[in-house]
Amino acid sequence: MIGFADETFIDVSAGNGGDGCVSFRREKYVPFGGPDGGDGGTGGSVIFIVRNNLKTLAHLKRKRVYRAENGHHGEGRRRHGRDGVDAEVLVPPGTIIKDPVTGELLKDLTGEDRWIYLKGGRGGLGNQHFSTSRKQTPRYAQKGRLVVEKRLHIELAIIADIGFVGFPNAGKSSLLNALTNARPKIGAYPFTTKIPNLGVMQTPGKDIVIADIPGIIEGASSGAGMGFKFLKHISRTKALIFLIDLSDPGFKDAFNVLLNELKEYAPDLAHRPRIILGTKCDIEGTGDNYRTLIESCPDESLLNVSVFSREGIKELDSVFKNLIGD
Repeated sequence: MIGFADETFIDVSAGNGGDGCVSFRREKYVPFGGPDGGDGGTGGSVIFIVRNNLKTLAHLKRKRVYRAENGHHGEGRRRHGRDGVDAEVLVPPGTIIKDPVTGELLKDLTGEDRWIYLKGGRGGLGNQHFSTSRKQTPRYAQKGRLVVEKRLHIELAIIADIGFVGFPNAGKSSLLNALTNARPKIGAYPFTTKIPNLGVMQTPGKDIVIADIPGIIEGASSGAGMGFKFLKHISRTKALIFLIDLSDPGFKDAFNVLLNELKEYAPDLAHRPRIILGTKCDIEGTGDNYRTLIESCPDESLLNVSVFSREGIKELDSVFKNLIGD
């Protein structure tokens, strides 16, 4: 069974156009009936359709080939061939389509509802179109246009207002669970999110979409751990929340390590609106650690929270709204 998937390859092809028909009118009492071959139908197109209820590309891993129907051939008595049925590729919001060879961006479907990638082949003209005063019995018709198959690289970059960033065991999943309707899945190793998770935080007048990115470790931007695979999902968030486990011995350096990893991956991420949340403030001794964290990050906005005791949770409504703006 395929769970979360944010990258795959698919093969697509539009339908060929139907051939035009060579036919002549043959009826009683009409001895000199002219050409009446109908036109071929247009081939089906390949259309990408964005569905808000889709959150992953897993369905594209199960079905990797999408072929539109060919247009039907024209027939006698000027009957037009039926157009081919389109091939519809359903994708979630935030889908990116690239050329798998060159890496060229073909289309970013953010904000789009549908996109016609390949139009079906044009149907050929029947011999009725080729009759002239000098050539009244054309015995040829036009072939339908052929189309080629394409391979595409499909990627998903999650769209969210706020992205949670932190080391494994920083409390990201627990906070997402406390604030939203999400129910993150946790890995077999201690408290590490297995996949990116989205949740909707409902506040008066505005719903805030939050993305919980799997735990980043030092060296993630160079390929270490799971973080590198999912760093791209941070790129579309409006603001970042850095979660620092105040009970962890390395809490003092955690923010700088995380920020450096983001800079290495995409320098512009360092300029996104952000705040630091010190987590697990209900644990004994974390009060001193929080004050130390404030001193070590004098230019940053900090808050401390505890999912267990609910300390600071109510205040996050207004904090997050101010962070992302209107």
